[in-house]
Amino acid sequence: MTLKETAVGQSVTVIRLTGEGPVKRRIMDMGITKGVTVFVRRVAPFGDPVEVTVRGYELSLRKEDAQMIEVE
Repeated sequence: MTLKETAVGQSVTVIRLTGEGPVKRRIMDMGITKGVTVFVRRVAPFGDPVEVTVRGYELSLRKEDAQMIEVE
């Protein structure tokens, strides 16, 4: 399952990042790494952006980026 498929109000743990190069680096620079808990706060009507809370910070992710984050 990916972060994009996660329901609003649910907390999940990151198990793997599937992005490559600069995209993966951008996601990691946000503090989203393996083992981190992510809480999905809100998803815009068309799925872009996905608003999450990570390590106490509120972030917005593009749906393409959220699709590269595998969670459990």
